[in-house]
Amino acid sequence: MKNAKEILKDKFWIVTDRGENVGTISYNNEHYILNSSKGSIELCKSKSSIKSRLGSITWSASSQEVEETSYQVHDFPVNCNPYNSMFDIKRRLPLFTKSEKSKSVYCAGYYIIKFNKGWVKSFCPKLITIERYRSKGPFKTDIEMRQQLSSANAKTAN
Repeated sequence: MKNAKEILKDKFWIVTDRGENVGTISYNNEHYILNSSKGSIELCKSKSSIKSRLGSITWSASSQEVEETSYQVHDFPVNCNPYNSMFDIKRRLPLFTKSEKSKSVYCAGYYIIKFNKGWVKSFCPKLITIERYRSKGPFKTDIEMRQQLSSANAKTAN
């Protein structure tokens, strides 16, 4: 029996069959988009049309909300107690240091950064990395960042 586990409320589900991931379902306010782990993509107008395509499926709500860190800088998560928080208006970056006297500046939130080998994900990268390489962000959640990473990798592959 297939199960669609909600990851983003009313927007994104991971589909499993007997505990194995078999695909994803996303909703874009118009269609449900079925992405099979084998690479096929189908559009459906409703949950009932998904059921007719996939057979028996259960929908489970998210067991917990998106994980939040206890530290934030300008509403973006950080991985430690931030010091010297600031906002770079020109580049639209929430910035902080990891100690009172530190000269290393970090960017709060999730990012994707393009290195020579391709796009990679990053949480609270150093400002100098964002300045040296092409990047996208900040994102408030890991899921938002992963969606952008998938999109960027798909564009690179084409």
